[in-house]
Amino acid sequence: MHEKQTKDPSTEESVLTPAYASRTMAGSIPRHTIPEHSTAPETIYNLIHDELILDGNSRQNLATFVTTWMEPEAIKLMSECFDKNMIDKDEYPQTAEIERRCVNMIANLWNSPDHETATGTSTIGSSEAAMLGGMAMKWNWREKMKNAGKSVNKPNIVMGANTQICWHKFCRYWNIEAREVTAEGDRFTLNAEEALKLVDENTIGVVVIMGSTMDGKYEPVKAVADALDQYQEQTGIDIPIHVDGASGGFVAPFIQPDLEWDFRVTRVVSINASGHKYGLVYPGVGWVLWRDKKHLPEDLVFHVKYLGGDMIDFSINFSRPGNQVIAQYYNFLRLGRDGYRRIQQACQDVALYLSGEIAQIGPFELITDGSDIPVFCWKLKDHITDKSNFTLFDMADKLRERGWLVPAYPMPPNRQDLVVQRVVVKEGFSHDMADMLINDMRRALKWFSAQPGFISKKTHSNFHH
Repeated sequence: MHEKQTKDPSTEESVLTPAYASRTMAGSIPRHTIPEHSTAPETIYNLIHDELILDGNSRQNLATFVTTWMEPEAIKLMSECFDKNMIDKDEYPQTAEIERRCVNMIANLWNSPDHETATGTSTIGSSEAAMLGGMAMKWNWREKMKNAGKSVNKPNIVMGANTQICWHKFCRYWNIEAREVTAEGDRFTLNAEEALKLVDENTIGVVVIMGSTMDGKYEPVKAVADALDQYQEQTGIDIPIHVDGASGGFVAPFIQPDLEWDFRVTRVVSINASGHKYGLVYPGVGWVLWRDKKHLPEDLVFHVKYLGGDMIDFSINFSRPGNQVIAQYYNFLRLGRDGYRRIQQACQDVALYLSGEIAQIGPFELITDGSDIPVFCWKLKDHITDKSNFTLFDMADKLRERGWLVPAYPMPPNRQDLVVQRVVVKEGFSHDMADMLINDMRRALKWFSAQPGFISKKTHSNFHH
């Protein structure tokens, strides 16, 4: 007679037990400690593959700005470069050459005065690129103040309260006062008038965003530059502009080519952009460029010799993969300007279509419609907000049941009383998918109306993008 075996409940949650991964697997795999013994590769592949099914479908992720689709040929090239370290330019000189070509191509795209000898670098993402641009402005400001015999103890930077969190990190990490233009009424971004109220001789620069994360709008680079020109005429204080083109840097040149926001505006000294957003590369690459070498202090450039040769390095990260840079180069050659234009225009067409459809659904009112970058947001109509039995947080949860990630969040200070929902349209999100989202939103509204006792939620814990 066999004794009945019982499970120990104290250990059941600490192991992963694949049901079919391997007929030869006799035991369980620990969840929080490294196993004592090796396991067959196909077993571990199946185990992890099946667990990852629990992730959301990236094509339905309308919260993220990052690229979620690339061509098979690009993926093949990336896989062939997984082992290449971008920092090791002596060992991988052709990868370094391709990075240089990309910098020149982007400089030309952004109307650099001399794109053939452009000053710039790839980064691990747009956040690192933004911080490098900010660091260069601080170093240049500090040198200017020292030469004038003035204190360098209280640097500040002017930006909108809607800036991406990387700028708040920059201010905290580098001990810089963040002077923020807060939202007021129906204005949720920085403008020239409000920015000018915050600048002084301790301002290292003004950050102007081409494509706000909050609502997708472009901030007025040219208007801010004109205001700073007048300020310099009146005070003698010369304040540069850094353009955060994380999203718009690879949109505006193609579908709004006449908009002056880049190096055509002489007060713009540096620009960052994300290759893995509308640059159409999988996550892991950003770019930062300077107008010319004088805006990148030599003191920030390091010479690395222990990898072989004498390599110049200006970065916060050190080792990083070279495959995303190769993928960016692939896109530039594969798509060309016309290909990028058609893709970004298609994204904007879908954004305008979808925002128009949402505007026709009873309780929603658009704040933006996707006319700048293909990003837009909406709110509940004022007369509905107090009477409705649901909030946009509830709508986000209901759409998540169908696989859609459509975030709801409060707007920046001083309009945190206003909750909005936002859609980011990227390549691969079609008119058909937009129609499916609209149908699911209507289905959710019917569900809420059929639940008079439904208790709405005032906050959301799932969205941290």
